[in-house]
Amino acid sequence: MSSREEILGRIRTALGERGPVSPVTRGYRTVDVRPAEVLLDVLVDRLEDYKATVVRCGPDEVAATVATALAAVQGDVVVAPGVPSAWRPEGSVEDDGRPAVDLAGYGATLTGVSAAVAETGTLVLDGSPLCGRRALSLLPDCLVCVVEAAQVVGSVPEGLAVLDPLAPLTMISGPSATSDIELQRVEGVHGPRALIVVLVA
Repeated sequence: MSSREEILGRIRTALGERGPVSPVTRGYRTVDVRPAEVLLDVLVDRLEDYKATVVRCGPDEVAATVATALAAVQGDVVVAPGVPSAWRPEGSVEDDGRPAVDLAGYGATLTGVSAAVAETGTLVLDGSPLCGRRALSLLPDCLVCVVEAAQVVGSVPEGLAVLDPLAPLTMISGPSATSDIELQRVEGVHGPRALIVVLVA
């Protein structure tokens, strides 16, 4: 008998005779029935709790709102290739697949999102042209995401239902931060130090 078989045998003996496994109850909520206006308020509340900056605007005010939000950012702005021209601030540069190391030299990134989950304050980027490649959202020090009201869902199950499970999903809940070291919050450890959300409604 090998060591592996001996160990597994001991585990089986310790567990004893077991009956059939009970089915897993899947009675969790899959649909959020709250009105859209309420979901937007919940999303804003969660994002601000995570130390993100949220700015609301109308559909025709996106570029001006983005420019105002980026006024204090040092350095150029790089945008995902699928970001509409009506959202782009003047002087921004489109990501053309340049080496990832070069992206760290930009002051900020502008992307769209594929979905936003109100309950958890989570923005989801899926690697599409609107969202850009993953490195684009992780390397510059400031990330600006434009979220349209129609993209906001209430719960995680609803969000997962509208996403492509084979896409390279990046889920963002606030700026990058950690409290691992002596319980001191340190921002910008694994990604952007600042997250600005432009909510279009």
